Amino acid sequence: MTNQNRVFNFSAGPSMLPLNVIEDAAANLADYEGCGQSVMEMSHRSKEFGKIIEDAEANLREIMNIPDNYKVMFLQGGGTLQFAMVPLNLLRASKKADYVVTGSWAKKAYKEAAKFGDIKVIASSEENTFTYIPEITKEDIRPDADYVYVCYNNTIYGTHYPYIPDTGDIPLVADMSSCILSEEIDVSKFGLIFAGAQKNVGPAGMTIVIMREDLLGFAGDTVPTYLDYKTHAENDSMYNTPPCFAIYIAGEVFKNIKNMGGVGALNKVNVEKAGKLYDYIDASDFYQCPIREKDRSLMNVVFVTGDADLDKKFVAEAKAEGMVNLNGHRSIGGMRASIYNAMPMEGVNKLIEFMKKFEAENK
Repeated sequence: MTNQNRVFNFSAGPSMLPLNVIEDAAANLADYEGCGQSVMEMSHRSKEFGKIIEDAEANLREIMNIPDNYKVMFLQGGGTLQFAMVPLNLLRASKKADYVVTGSWAKKAYKEAAKFGDIKVIASSEENTFTYIPEITKEDIRPDADYVYVCYNNTIYGTHYPYIPDTGDIPLVADMSSCILSEEIDVSKFGLIFAGAQKNVGPAGMTIVIMREDLLGFAGDTVPTYLDYKTHAENDSMYNTPPCFAIYIAGEVFKNIKNMGGVGALNKVNVEKAGKLYDYIDASDFYQCPIREKDRSLMNVVFVTGDADLDKKFVAEAKAEGMVNLNGHRSIGGMRASIYNAMPMEGVNKLIEFMKKFEAENK
């Protein structure tokens, strides 16, 4: 952190971006690489933007090791639009899909999909306030399901899949909005991965979709053209004007990850950051993390004191110390430290020091 006015932003999204990416974008804001205009102004059909989006896709493919038989799309509408696009495109034979409900976003995705087919919840952790990830096997899945859906990291509840569900020949769909690029993933195990940008990738406004090519082309005749993945795959994400500036920043983040040694190098730091924070919480008798240990997220660390008023005091005093957005989601309260890729170790260390001080003053 070189800018002394910047706070440590623990928001679940939009969240921190690498400072060097922001500063480079600022330096190029009015005149992008000498072309006399901003990326915000240039035509999406221009040679300059063509290179930006091509480089972004190439670099994402490299750092995620995306196989050649997968399409990469940069779409709009956020992860929420994907709740509808997935069933509209993938309910193609039996019109059946099996969902694992591990939090609010998975539940919303299930409810949206239920408008379009025979959708079944095959496992849920709702009865325990989503504090764990249920184990599923191939036997839990309907053999004629068109796809199986999971939310790989649950931002609100601080859980993460410790395994990739084995769905056999049935495509596995994963919402990775809050964990993409935080760990190495075998993309070939998934039929479709999607992720909203505003956590680990860039500013809000762009959603990444990574889709196996053989799953394209099954949207029904009544599906709007814009909601057919094939439309975007065939037009290289430029069927209409894409979110140009968001794609540009995402591309800069992808370059930054390459320069840092790739996703594997980032993951080592993420494991260290989260481990340090969880170790302190677990050693304390003042704070508690309600999540089953093996299912804990590296990205979203939830914790409570057990006293709602004390939790609010914690959030307010932390803000005064330059650590913002530590409040838990409005649906559950408590605290949540989202420590995405761009959160430096310095931020985690400062939070732990504050937690020690707050504990000493409020026991």
